[in-house]
Amino acid sequence: MYQFFVDDAQVHEHEIVIEGSDVNHIRNVLRMKIDERIRISNMSGKAYFCHITLITEDMVVAEIDSEDDNGTELSNRITLFQGLPKGDKMELIIQKAVELGVYKIVPVSMKNCVVKLDEKKAAKKVERWQAIAESAAKQSKRTIIPLIDKPVPYKLALEKAGKLDVTLVPYENERGMDATRQIMGQIKKGQSVGIVIGPEGGFAPEEIKLADDNDMHRISLGRRILRTETAGLATLAMLVFNLDS
Repeated sequence: MYQFFVDDAQVHEHEIVIEGSDVNHIRNVLRMKIDERIRISNMSGKAYFCHITLITEDMVVAEIDSEDDNGTELSNRITLFQGLPKGDKMELIIQKAVELGVYKIVPVSMKNCVVKLDEKKAAKKVERWQAIAESAAKQSKRTIIPLIDKPVPYKLALEKAGKLDVTLVPYENERGMDATRQIMGQIKKGQSVGIVIGPEGGFAPEEIKLADDNDMHRISLGRRILRTETAGLATLAMLVFNLDS
């Protein structure tokens, strides 16, 4: 069953109107027909099972069959603070993190980041990254489209992370999965969680000290050194195992 997203104003009492680029996708790419079933989510986080009743050049109308009461979202809102990686690794990270249930991704400029983005380049990147998040949300039947924030400096990222209930900092010099299991096991459903991931060059000593000073939990992800594009996803997978119902 295909998934689509609409604004709240497009949801009516008995039907939902799909407009914009999704109309062309439904008509000419998916070649969907009348009575085919689809799942639609609005910006308020509600999802509906529907069937198509009308397809025109400008709109697709779907009648609401039922509301998806179970949904697909975690009860915990998880924010991934990702040190900017090289090349197109960020695209992979966003795609897979969305599939795993991340709520928001904040790209972070850190001392060992090779990539340096000015404001103009950053805006274009965020636009591209947000489109990838939307596509991944559709594919994985998310009820919301996770937000991709604009890149921020490391200190500002820690300020944002400090407002969350729990923040995890996977660190290659940390040892002991028992401590990781214990910390993750103490996270309660409904708590907000942050994950801070260093770039290819890892955390600078002063950066990891700042995380310690802000009472964030340094954790191990095992005895092997993980790449930056793997570390955040591995942490998310562990959290999903512990938190998903």
